[in-house]
This record gives sequence, C-alpha cells and structure tokens, in this order.
Amino acid sequence: MPIIAAPQDLLESEVYIDLERMLGRKMYMKTEGLNFGGSIKLRSAVGMVAAAERDGLIRSDSIIVESSSGNLGIALSVVAADKKLRFRCVTDARCNAATILVMRAFGAEVETVTEPHPTGGLLQARLDRVRELCANDPRYVWLDQYGNPANWNAHYETTAPEIAKHVPDLTVLFVGVGTGGTAIGCARYFRDTMKDVRVVAVDAAGSVTFGTPAAPRHIPGLGAGVRPPLVDPGLFDDIVHVGEMDTISACRLMSRHGFLFGGSSGTVLSGAVSWLRRHDPERRHRAVLVAPDMGERYIDTIYSDAWVQERFGRPVPPFVLEEDPS
Repeated sequence: MPIIAAPQDLLESEVYIDLERMLGRKMYMKTEGLNFGGSIKLRSAVGMVAAAERDGLIRSDSIIVESSSGNLGIALSVVAADKKLRFRCVTDARCNAATILVMRAFGAEVETVTEPHPTGGLLQARLDRVRELCANDPRYVWLDQYGNPANWNAHYETTAPEIAKHVPDLTVLFVGVGTGGTAIGCARYFRDTMKDVRVVAVDAAGSVTFGTPAAPRHIPGLGAGVRPPLVDPGLFDDIVHVGEMDTISACRLMSRHGFLFGGSSGTVLSGAVSWLRRHDPERRHRAVLVAPDMGERYIDTIYSDAWVQERFGRPVPPFVLEEDPS
C-alpha cells in the first residue's frame, strides 16, 4: 500500500476509465484528479517549486505568487502548506467560489482581479498584478506557469511515460491546453519516443492560444486570453476547439454514469469524441484522453441548471454520441 509523508508524494495515477459503456467507443480516460491537489496541476506545482528551490530562488522568507484560474492555485497551496511557505494566488472573477475556499483552507492568500485588461482580458490583468507585486516586494517569487519550462518538463518526465507504460499500443492522445504544460510535455515526449502517436490539443472556444479570436469564456481551466509562451502549435498533429455548452454536456453525461469530473475534463472528452467521430469512423485508434480535474468544485456552476441558464440563456442539450450504447 502507498504510504506518504507529504501530500505531494502522491502523484502517479494508474486509474484509467474505459469509456466504451458510456460512449459506444473504446477509449481510455486517464484520471488525474485523484490526488491531494485535486488535479493534474499538482505535478506542475511540484516540478516548478523543486526547480525554484534548486536554483536558489526560494528562501525562508519568500512568498510564492502565481496567476491561476484555480487548479494550479490549489496545487501550489498544498505544496506551500507542506513546506511552510507563504503563497499568494492572483485569480479572477471566473474562479469557482469553492476553489477559493479550498486555497484559503490550506493557508493561501487569494486576490481576485475583477477588471479585465482592455485587450488581454482577465488573464492579462492577473499577470499585470503579479508583476506589480514582484516589483514592489523582493520577497515575491513568481513561478510563471505560462513560461516556465519546469511546467512542461514535469509532464515529460511523469505524465507521458506513465501513459506509454500502461497503454503501449496507443495511437492518439487528447490533451487539454491551458498554460500548455501538460500538452507540450506529452507532445515532446511522444515525438521523442513514440513518433507514430498522434497528439491532439483540445482548447476552449474563445481562447486565443492557437490564433483564433477571443470571445467570452465562463468556465475556468482550459483556454487563455493571452497566448502562453510555452505553446508550440507545431508539436501537435491537430487542434480541436470546444464550446462551453459542449463542455457542460460532456460533464453531465459522465455524472449520469456516476463520474463527477471538472470542466477541463469535460472539454477534453468532448473534443476527443468530436475528433474521433470525424477521423476514425472505423474505430481503429487506441485512444487515451487526459482528464485533468474532478467535479466537486463545479457543483455550483456547470452542474447547476440556474447557473447555466443565467450564463447561456438556455438549458443544457444532450451530449451527442455516435450511437446509443444502451
């Protein structure tokens, strides 16, 4: 049995969900939210903090600061609590209320930005605030998940090799893109080691990451209002954009089968099904999708009919399956 001394010691996820009963197509979902950070971002947090410690950037009086829509904020809160470090998360109005409460429960300081930047939206406003904090107080250490190579390297060294180990006949991998850490780390790994594996990036509609126009987004996690420096579009075999209503439909499909996943996971699932429907009608691919987060912190948003009606003005449509597996 696993015995751990620190919360971040539990990282590896060997839980894969076979989605065939749910979708009528054999596909595995790698479940990354079963750790004390609640998401795949715990891997990034561990990697970036370790790199900063090796480089001598973190001292006993340091204050770690990061811009986050939620998942990395919680992950860094966990690591900071264990290491007895101060952590300040700069988030924005889209962050789930439950997420803010969780960060504060771990002892983090949370600052919420409400006014978007004129062109870069809420993300640029968050980044500007982080830079302001660092400029005014030398104790602040910005890990910069958007440009820090330790972010993608964490997934190159852990996430991708685990997938290769457990699914050696993999042919296509679907990974969501927020900062780009998970997606770039996995894409680089498979390009270096298993060149026949296709890596498909899944982004939120309204994100500017891959050059599409910005549009309002209500669900935190995937997507960006400012293109993340880590992202290299040339590493991906294809890119899929998913609308937020499709994200919600996918999440609710899973919940009706007893699996409560978060918005990022619903987005990746929807993108994967859409891509396979178009590119693999004969069902030859061995597909894996990475599910970054669980759904408890989305109960008041994507699982709330009132929230959906208020944001989108219409009920949630059923998720479109290739066939009804029942």
